[in-house]
Amino acid sequence: MAGAASALFLLDIKGRVLVWRDYRGDVSAAQAERFFTKLIEKEGDPQSQDPVVYDNGVTYMFIQHSNVYLMTATRQNCNAASLLFFLHRVVDVFKHYFEELEEESLRDNFVVVYELLDEIMDFGYPQYTEAKILSEFIKTDAYRMEVTQRPPMAVTNAVSWRSEGINYKKNEVFLDVVESVNILVNSNGQIIRSDVVGALKMRTYLSGMPECKLGLNDRVLLEAQGRATKGKAIDLEDIKFHQCVRLARFENDRTISFIPPDGSFDLMTYRLSTQVKPLIWVEAQVEKHSRSRVEIMVKARSQFKERSTATNVEIMVPVPADASSPNVRTSMGSAAYAPENDALLWKIRSFPGGKVSSANSKLIKFSC
Repeated sequence: MAGAASALFLLDIKGRVLVWRDYRGDVSAAQAERFFTKLIEKEGDPQSQDPVVYDNGVTYMFIQHSNVYLMTATRQNCNAASLLFFLHRVVDVFKHYFEELEEESLRDNFVVVYELLDEIMDFGYPQYTEAKILSEFIKTDAYRMEVTQRPPMAVTNAVSWRSEGINYKKNEVFLDVVESVNILVNSNGQIIRSDVVGALKMRTYLSGMPECKLGLNDRVLLEAQGRATKGKAIDLEDIKFHQCVRLARFENDRTISFIPPDGSFDLMTYRLSTQVKPLIWVEAQVEKHSRSRVEIMVKARSQFKERSTATNVEIMVPVPADASSPNVRTSMGSAAYAPENDALLWKIRSFPGGKVSSANSKLIKFSC
């Protein structure tokens, strides 16, 4: 089989090997030195910031977390995106065990680190990266145990993200849709680009191995069924599912069918490319009274329904870096000068819909 990683290295910030595991025998520890040499060469080239380095028949894929480099080396034609995602999952596993992944935590837990490296990858192929499942049979105090534990069923069956035998007196499922709006506006107030980035966050407390189904008002599904799509249908883009989702089922009938992990997880993330009216429209007028005095008038208008209320609104207004002694007045909320950000930070705890609020700031600008 082709496309496997040859070795996994954990390096400190100076390129010294802390831990490494050889999976296929065709890459030596000396390759880590070659990798760090090439990495230093890349730092001088601002056009080359990709996480993949190729040198003398060996491909290195790496990420940096805190003061540690995680790097895989291979002589085969691998799926780079898959291995980079695997390295991020390795970071999550180590953080589950050590709270923080740093050089010191690795040095203090060599035994556990090697046990984890043996389980999460086999002969260069990623295996189990669910921290909750790994923690059932690899424990930080495992050397104290006298009875050898057998691996949980989750490691040996198709549902590696959920253990068997889970039981709750009350079965509950909580689903939250969290969306953020990104809008790019030009100097004339025209919207150039807007999109919505969302995530379906779930908390499941279910017994056994339940199979859940979730339907969406997806335009592709509704049109395939011959149903009208005016007004309520959406076009989902850049969809990313949790590994528990049955992708074949989704491709066939656009139904999200899955056996959920226990606890909290992100079921899916998505993006909507659509024209979005800004929820809060901000306008700023700058008036220069002299070479050293500037007055900024900021107006914020909520453009959502009156029965809705926005909470904890923060508006950041950039000011010159040499500004000083601001005098700020607001009709709602409070505003303060944030010199570390070269900005005025206006905070509104509760902003009702259909309202207009203003802030006026007079500041001294030093100029030569």
